Amino acid sequence: MFRTRPTILTIVLALCGMSAANAAVVIGGTRVVFPAQARDVSLRLENKGGDPALVQVWVDDGDERSTPTNAQAPFAITPPVFRIDPGNGHALRIVHVGDDMPPDKEVLYWLNVLEIPPKASDVEGKNVLQLAFRHRLKLFHRPKGLPSSPDRAPATLQWSIEHGADGSSLKVVNPSPYHVSFNAVDLHVGKESDSTVPLGGGMVAPGASLGFPLAKDKAGFDTAKVAFVTINDFGATVSGSAVVVR
Repeated sequence: MFRTRPTILTIVLALCGMSAANAAVVIGGTRVVFPAQARDVSLRLENKGGDPALVQVWVDDGDERSTPTNAQAPFAITPPVFRIDPGNGHALRIVHVGDDMPPDKEVLYWLNVLEIPPKASDVEGKNVLQLAFRHRLKLFHRPKGLPSSPDRAPATLQWSIEHGADGSSLKVVNPSPYHVSFNAVDLHVGKESDSTVPLGGGMVAPGASLGFPLAKDKAGFDTAKVAFVTINDFGATVSGSAVVVR
């Protein structure tokens, strides 16, 4: 239903064949925005499977190898471990418990949702390996009173071609105080923009830049435009375009 970032899969291996278990827990969003003025925010999870699911949640500051015991982030989640029965839902409560945050820009953290499946049935006499589904969602801490709005941030992006010893790249600079996430970036080159170069996705942080490497045959064009698709606070995609400065 929602696209998240799974980092661990559940796999069941048997001597007579192989079957893969699918995640049963559905997350009610693709990202979380935590307004600085809020005491807490909530996120709903639902178990769409036919078995109970045990879920563990925590927040980290960008370390994909984080665990609930070593994660570094100024947030607490209640409850940190819980069970969801089939067809039922559960609301997470995320609370900011850390020090003061920067007042002039968003800060990115990551919400981890680990789904631990029930013990596999009908596996007697078989070799079984069970892991867990782990999803990572972006969590943005957003100060109050930032200028403009996150919806307008993509229009402020500055695009240019950079040439260096390692080759050329399409560079985007984000002067806004908001993170901008890209679902896709395409470079249209030529006088009539008749050649399209897909460059993938990514994210550019507030006041930072991001480079998309270019093939050598695309480094010396005359004119260019960039078409991009960004992801807003609600997980929806929004198309945009801009002229590239050489």
